[in-house]
Amino acid sequence: MNDITTVTVLGTGVLGSQIAYQTAFHGLSVTAYDISEEALTAARQRFAGLAALYEKEVAGAADGTAQAALATIRYSSDLGDAVADADLVIEAVPENLDLKRDIYTRLGELAPAKTIFATNSSTLLPSDLVGYTGRPQKFLALHFANHVWVNNTAEVMGTTQTDPAVYQSVVDFATAIGMVPIELKKEKAGYVLNSLLVPLLDAAAELLVDGIADPETIDKTWRIGTGSPKGPFEIFDIVGLNTAYNISSVSGPKQQEFAAYLKKNYLDQGKLGIATGEGFYRY
Repeated sequence: MNDITTVTVLGTGVLGSQIAYQTAFHGLSVTAYDISEEALTAARQRFAGLAALYEKEVAGAADGTAQAALATIRYSSDLGDAVADADLVIEAVPENLDLKRDIYTRLGELAPAKTIFATNSSTLLPSDLVGYTGRPQKFLALHFANHVWVNNTAEVMGTTQTDPAVYQSVVDFATAIGMVPIELKKEKAGYVLNSLLVPLLDAAAELLVDGIADPETIDKTWRIGTGSPKGPFEIFDIVGLNTAYNISSVSGPKQQEFAAYLKKNYLDQGKLGIATGEGFYRY
């Protein structure tokens, strides 16, 4: 039985908006938080786009359910207001350690004692953040893959301090919103999915910056050779080139070279991937 019914998602970017909408679509009460009214205006457009996608791609969503879910989402740029009644807060802010630590420090002071905190961070371990939450027993990682309505894994990873009952509540929540819970037995950077995916993306980036092949050739090789539906640069566009830049810029020398390449050729020109209509490919 899922005892989480009221959820706040911090951050309304590509993945944060998907998590919030998927949760609302499955009938839970959702508040979407972001830092400004301008960000929330963009979020409203993003949610409307998701509702339209669900109508096309999700069984049963074209009967009005998708639009009904859209209408239930509450928006707030006030953190205290956003989390005032939350059973669960899912943090999906940018992959910046100082930013995340700051928001957990504030969150720990503002959220009710009942509230569970979950980070969707794809690169940081929950133990990197737990000391800033003020509630180590009620903190863990809940990691979603992009396009959550199709790639519906939800990786659940606690720390040594996470209460097993809290862990189970989050597993049950993931099931309740149509996810397949992936239960990790202990902390692992990259979880399961990214531990498999990141080496592929790093190898593709190295082939590009070393001038071995262009993105189209690399993607074509991967698709034909493995039968995969997407090549690594198509995946970069889905993930978002800003996210790829943030991660690569704090990684090894080759990844940092790729980060510089992304900034010069894509980010500085506003090409962030699918979200902006152009990245390595046009959409």
